Amino acid sequence: MKLNGYVNCTPEFHDLPLITDAASTLLVGIFGDSGRHARTTVGVSSLPADVAVEIELIARLESRQPLG
Repeated sequence: MKLNGYVNCTPEFHDLPLITDAASTLLVGIFGDSGRHARTTVGVSSLPADVAVEIELIARLESRQPLG
């Protein structure tokens, strides 16, 4: 899994990882060790609809039951 976080902030703000820590903690809390992931956090000058944070998650889902 990979989590990308985009934070709407000023150039002076440097605590970007603190913003996406909550999303990382949630994933590990829900999925346990399977929820561990790589993470990138980027500061941007604006986001669509003037939101504060945008999270993108790339995950692989596996079914433990046979299909059909």
